[in-house]
Amino acid sequence: MIPFITVKKKYGILLLCLLSLQLQAFCWGFFGHRKINFQAVFSLPPEMIGFYKTHIDFITEHAVDPDKRRYAIPEEAPRHYIDIDYYGAYPYTELPRKWTDAVAKFSEDTLLTYGIVPWWVQTMKLRLTDAFKEKNQVKILKLSAEIAHYISDAHVPLHACHNHNGQFSNQYGIHGFWESRVPELFAEAQYDFFIGKAVYIQNTSQFMWDRVLESGAAADTVLKMEALLTSKMKPDEKYAFEERSGKIIRQYSTAFSAAYQQALDGMIERRMRQSILATASFWYTAWVDAGQPDLKSLTNKSFTPEDLKEFEALNTGWQTGKALGKICD
Repeated sequence: MIPFITVKKKYGILLLCLLSLQLQAFCWGFFGHRKINFQAVFSLPPEMIGFYKTHIDFITEHAVDPDKRRYAIPEEAPRHYIDIDYYGAYPYTELPRKWTDAVAKFSEDTLLTYGIVPWWVQTMKLRLTDAFKEKNQVKILKLSAEIAHYISDAHVPLHACHNHNGQFSNQYGIHGFWESRVPELFAEAQYDFFIGKAVYIQNTSQFMWDRVLESGAAADTVLKMEALLTSKMKPDEKYAFEERSGKIIRQYSTAFSAAYQQALDGMIERRMRQSILATASFWYTAWVDAGQPDLKSLTNKSFTPEDLKEFEALNTGWQTGKALGKICD
């Protein structure tokens, strides 16, 4: 018979090993990004919805390509966030909103270090507008799927905060908790995804900066509410063990997640809904700015072997590689 002290010691070692396992988090999580893209299709006007519904599987599946690309090139990571609090105090007037002015003041290296998501969305919007002008179906689909990702990331409070994963406040893992765990548990059953119709955005740059400022302002609440709940709950109430992809992982418990969602008073649902409407509105705005082309008469409808190789490479890199640059998990 094995002595009890040995069993207890071995159990303790096993427990420590299990506690060290963390579910990797992505920006809004794969579930969140795919859900946002899927729902955005239904906010489009009649002239667009038919085309997007036909290709809804592609739009949904490739919503996460930008996250996968973080495993391929280091330049990808800064496109997902901006540590807006690096630039002083709200509303961060020290940071020019125009790219060339910001580069002149802080240098491109500094901007890349602290994130460029509001500027990158503008680049993607121009590319999507050009794709509509060219009536290039492949480009329209790829760019539609991907611009939605960056727009949605800008709606996440911890994407506009240097303490993006609680690493400076002993709250490591809160990033994935807010944007992955909570939506995965409650979105399908509890969130209202009847958003309304896409609208034309007169000033897409101002629109994105407004969303970034909202996210930055909400980051403090995201962190404080988690810390408050943690102070009131025991560790065995806060965490639970679950099996995912054949591995036992430590995860925030359903009870703690529900309490956190309630403490945030619907913030996660609101930001997810806003991401959906913003995505549909950017697609619509790019289409209008391109002259409202007929989406029933597009060209370049087939993905090239190079396109397919790129998709395969993204999947392989994500499954076997290591994220480059700043990550969300």
